[in-house]
Amino acid sequence: MPVSRRSLLKAAAAIPALSLPGIVRAESQSTLRFIPVIDLAFVDPIYSTAQVSRNHGFMVYDTLYGMSASLQVSPQMLSGHVISGDGLQWDLSLRDGLFWHDGERVLARDCVASIRRWAARDGFGGELMEATDELSAADDRTIRFRLKRPFPLLPQALGKAAINACFMMPERLASQDPFKPLTEVIGSGPFRYLADERVQGARNAYAKFERYQPRTDGKPDWTAGPKIVHYNRVVWTTTPDAGTGVAALQTGEQDWQETTPHDLLPVIKAAGDIETRILDPRGYACMLRLNHLQPPFDNPAIRRALLGAIDQSAFMTAVAGVDPTFQISPIGYFAPGTPMANEVGLDVFRGPRDYARVKADLKAAGYNGEKIVVLVPTNSLAQKPLGEIAVDSLRKAGMNVEYAGLDFAVVLQRQLKKDPVGQGGWSAAVGNWQGIDWLNPAGNTNIRGEGKVAGWYASEKMGALRSQWLAASELAEQQRICRQVQAVAFEEIPYIPIGLYKQPTAYRKAITGILDGTAVFWNVRPA
Repeated sequence: MPVSRRSLLKAAAAIPALSLPGIVRAESQSTLRFIPVIDLAFVDPIYSTAQVSRNHGFMVYDTLYGMSASLQVSPQMLSGHVISGDGLQWDLSLRDGLFWHDGERVLARDCVASIRRWAARDGFGGELMEATDELSAADDRTIRFRLKRPFPLLPQALGKAAINACFMMPERLASQDPFKPLTEVIGSGPFRYLADERVQGARNAYAKFERYQPRTDGKPDWTAGPKIVHYNRVVWTTTPDAGTGVAALQTGEQDWQETTPHDLLPVIKAAGDIETRILDPRGYACMLRLNHLQPPFDNPAIRRALLGAIDQSAFMTAVAGVDPTFQISPIGYFAPGTPMANEVGLDVFRGPRDYARVKADLKAAGYNGEKIVVLVPTNSLAQKPLGEIAVDSLRKAGMNVEYAGLDFAVVLQRQLKKDPVGQGGWSAAVGNWQGIDWLNPAGNTNIRGEGKVAGWYASEKMGALRSQWLAASELAEQQRICRQVQAVAFEEIPYIPIGLYKQPTAYRKAITGILDGTAVFWNVRPA
């Protein structure tokens, strides 16, 4: 007889906490036990755009600037910076006491190499380097930018917590090809990665870096302020099912689950010893990515015709349930509730879907029944239901769809292929990004139009608008440009926005100090 997820949780809740072995209770004072949303497929957070790689990155690496939960940046590895009167030279000064995990001192030349590697992968970083005439190490503690033109957003670029964050690495690693993943993990952050304890698909472990010197000023606030570690070890345990993870929370085998299924929130709240909350009110913005290199989505008219098949509320309900507290639709190309968000083009998502009309529009645009391969990560709590709704929507629109259910790591690799679908390529894939990844035209990599991101969207119009936005000094002018950006996006369809959801996290009341933003592991301590 099959056992339901809710039954499993009720059984777990019935197990008295005192029945756990004493060693587990003792370990909870020195080891934080965490359940990530998915396994850590790539340990290089510059190469990978996966959120789990970014979270891992903040454990083992550090950044020159940090970001607060209110999106303000401040020096982190730096003691400060000095800007010339004309705004064309920035001297960034490393603070004292910075060491790599291998015992070597952190030097400015390490940071220069790290910035260059990051900028080759990140859009905001690319903009910074385009404005830079010379990037050098003036001495062991000074990173110098000589600029072609003022770039007042330099701290925001180097300090953003969004993907890809500008993590610092030793020069010997940072000088390697940014388009090939690093396998060695040496950072200067508050934790060391214990590579010999990794169990693929199941476990990753970290140890407190004893030589890490937290900042002495400010207060802990997401990736800004003092990063004070209270646990000797943090162990990430990947569970095959989110319900299994919730059960482990109830029995005390785990302390914290990064993402918790919305449908289990009533069960969790009834348990009494588990807290739930939303760490980031900006939520997760979701997309249907289309392959611009291969038929039929190399045709912008077909991409536009497909908009009529997209019911954003259906996508969000599949992930977050019917409670409107946890979902927002319709959305465009900037995260709702942030300064650049606007209403341009959103009417296409309002009202009931007319699939007969969509079929006719697709045919008129040139769709001739080509096979559509949709990549669906079957081991992702959010992306699996998103993918299933995408497949259903495309089929209702009369498209010839193949559901390609794959492991998340395989999906990441396959999206890099530029081959036709008959040679192992792909047509469409779903994705979920944090709202902080969709703040502006410089940070939202997916609308940059440089043809570098999987999906291969290229646009001269978008590049010109982005340059205008970077040059704008007034908020009203930036917002005006972003309305134009969204208008161009709905004309060219770099991808299709499919809604935003807010994701609860869950943790035992035995721990406290979890910061808002994303899952970071300093400041967390036994209650």
